[in-house]
Amino acid sequence: MTEAGAKRFASHVRMPVHNADIARVFEEIADLLELQEANPFRVRAYRNAARTLGDLRIDVAQALAEGKPLPKLPGIGEDLSAKMREIAETGTTALLERLRREVPPGITGLLLVPGLGPKRVKHLWHDLDVQTLPQLQRAALDGRIRGLAGFGEKTEAAILQAVERQLTKKKRLKLAVAAQYAEPLAAHLRKAKGVRDVVIAGSYRRMKETVGDIDLLVTSSDPESAMQRFEGYPEVREMLARGPTRASALLVSGLQVDLRVVPAESFGAALHYFTGSKAHNIAVRRLGQERGLKVNEYGVFKAGRKGAETRVAGDTEESVFASVGLPWIPPELREDAGEIEAARRGGLPALVTLDDLRGDLHAHTKATDGHGTLKEMALAAKAAGLQYLAITEHSRRVSMAHGLDPQRLARQVDEIDRLNASLEGITVLKGIEVDILEDGALDLPASSLAGLDLVVGAVHSKFNLTRARQTERILKAMDAPYFSILAHPTGRLIGAREPYDVDMLKIVRKARSRGIALELNAHPERLDLIDTYCRMAKEEGVLVAISSDAHAAGDFANLRYGVGQARRGWLSASDVLNCRRLADLRPILAATMDRKVGTLRPALRSR
Repeated sequence: MTEAGAKRFASHVRMPVHNADIARVFEEIADLLELQEANPFRVRAYRNAARTLGDLRIDVAQALAEGKPLPKLPGIGEDLSAKMREIAETGTTALLERLRREVPPGITGLLLVPGLGPKRVKHLWHDLDVQTLPQLQRAALDGRIRGLAGFGEKTEAAILQAVERQLTKKKRLKLAVAAQYAEPLAAHLRKAKGVRDVVIAGSYRRMKETVGDIDLLVTSSDPESAMQRFEGYPEVREMLARGPTRASALLVSGLQVDLRVVPAESFGAALHYFTGSKAHNIAVRRLGQERGLKVNEYGVFKAGRKGAETRVAGDTEESVFASVGLPWIPPELREDAGEIEAARRGGLPALVTLDDLRGDLHAHTKATDGHGTLKEMALAAKAAGLQYLAITEHSRRVSMAHGLDPQRLARQVDEIDRLNASLEGITVLKGIEVDILEDGALDLPASSLAGLDLVVGAVHSKFNLTRARQTERILKAMDAPYFSILAHPTGRLIGAREPYDVDMLKIVRKARSRGIALELNAHPERLDLIDTYCRMAKEEGVLVAISSDAHAAGDFANLRYGVGQARRGWLSASDVLNCRRLADLRPILAATMDRKVGTLRPALRSR
């Protein structure tokens, strides 16, 4: 065994635990408790704790290892804090191990199937002895599910489709979860002798919402030192391949990491190649071929006499693009979705950046399901560099979140006025995330909405309506006198809930006619709008609001993922509602809160 291998073996005694690992344990505990029909508030406590940890920027396990006290985290009391310590030290907790012994292994995987809640999973388990996804697929194919009370043929068919999607889907991590594994590994490699550059390439660099594996690109004067440091990384579970400048490893988390050490003269070409996408790379290679050039991961080469090749570019990405007659194209656009043509004609957009955001138009406090007070959230937004923050609590329809009724909303409006009188450098806007009911009505009366700065409308129920009914429901809501922004417009939760079926072009065009903005919800579980709908909104002249949907002070950090998604959708700062100064924002919002103002088209594009 090599020295690096020995170190890795020894490290398994106490493997590093990331926040995502602790969150995953809490999620599994919540799943198992739901199967036992435990107190829903207890289940919710674990789910909220998992979400808090998923958004937390402090590495809990590292802080504990350094002897630092755990920060006071919203919704996490002594019991959950003790379990966090236990998981950080052992990777698991006694409660999880006990709960696992009480159910068949793998049965929680059934909860990932859309339409199967804990009660239905329990029914399938006890009545049909279904414990795994393949068993569920077989039961559906055999027609055994339809005979159970509360299921039926349509439900059986929907379950079969959902299971087949699950079984064929390659495991991918949400972008923010992948970051917890990729960024510490990159930092680890930067400490290797001779290393100059370390870049995380692939779909991660393109800010794809999910990541299948990690591509790491390194330049170093001492490649072997970098390879040894990679092989000795404590979280490497198995080396899949190892050469002088290339290696592949499987981390304990199950994530595959591919490392390539390249010479400086090839760095730009390799970075372009391993960033992808494959379709984009093929298009660039074809442009090179038209010029008599060969473009690959080693550089850009021109054939000479007797087959000799001369390197003409490759040390930087800019040189690669220039060799085929193009300006540098941002990684987020490299999907062969029109970026080559746009670059050729000088039509690439100046993409929005995190620094362009002036405010956030969707956030919650302790008044509903948030974890910070009004003042705490305002000061956290200010610390994140924002100039304004809209507080948009849930409305009364979301009873589990203790949504606001008209009386409580009125009291919060008064509280915001008092807070603004004492704040400096940040302004709190008065809003509400009001539920869109099944018939398209809003959950609160117009009289309660009239005095607000903005109204964010949202669908939180009845996701399975037909395309026509779901579309009509939202269109009707957008015709309400007070309606500013449509929140998370497709309702998806990445990997957990498919988007509801809706005619997005009709929604976008209704938004244009009513002066309504569409939200790009930046929470890593949503990232809703998808990139293609961002482009649709841009082309139709509809503004997009990049909002954090913050429930705790640390959630404003998620805006980086929303900006990444916006960049994938070709959005510039002028396309984003909350890139405007507050003085320019107010008239736009005021128009959405008073339909008598008339057309909003002139106001929408001002910054």
